[in-house]
Amino acid sequence: MRILLAEDEIPLARAIKKIFEKNNYSADAVHSGEDALMYLETGSYDVAVLDVMMPKMDGIAVLRTLRARGDRIPVLMLTAKSEIDDKVLGLDSGANYYLTKPFDTKELLAAIRAITRTQTEVDSKLAVGNITLDRSTYELASPTGSFRLANREFQMMEILMSNPHRIISAERFMEKIWGFDSEAEIHVVWVYISYLRKKLAALHADISIKASRNAGYSLEENK
Repeated sequence: MRILLAEDEIPLARAIKKIFEKNNYSADAVHSGEDALMYLETGSYDVAVLDVMMPKMDGIAVLRTLRARGDRIPVLMLTAKSEIDDKVLGLDSGANYYLTKPFDTKELLAAIRAITRTQTEVDSKLAVGNITLDRSTYELASPTGSFRLANREFQMMEILMSNPHRIISAERFMEKIWGFDSEAEIHVVWVYISYLRKKLAALHADISIKASRNAGYSLEENK
């Protein structure tokens, strides 16, 4: 899952970004409302975390702009304001959740889970073939064993297992996992695909990651 964080207090933005990355989310951080809108227009994000008080354009204005153009991305508002009227304004403007600073890390992560949860989500596990991926523990498992995946391994496997048989391009992996601000080169995708292939082989998986020349990668049953 990829998060856009808009927070003008740079030390706080860095701290929140680290929290997200430690918990297996990809995150880009910007420090103004205008930059937030630009990133959301050009990027592929699953959730936006917006501070209310930002220069140039505040979080409420960003939120209203998103909703006016039909963008239904889940939005979590962050603010130092705790008055009821401020919370009502944020929620009435289209926010999915409102978190007042200072907040606990557990509450922040629970809020992210809550606003990105879908009605069709029965539990936290994905299953393809004899392989399961537990979103809560980041564990890739088969009847013969398991591995706890590192951050980017988990995100890549989650994308593949959420879209079996669908070809995912290397560029799409870069966009969803590494983001615009990354200095990583595209061959890093192949490196992580190699890591995952080795783990699937060790688990005696009946599925594997197939490469389609000049197209990308897909999760397929072994024949």
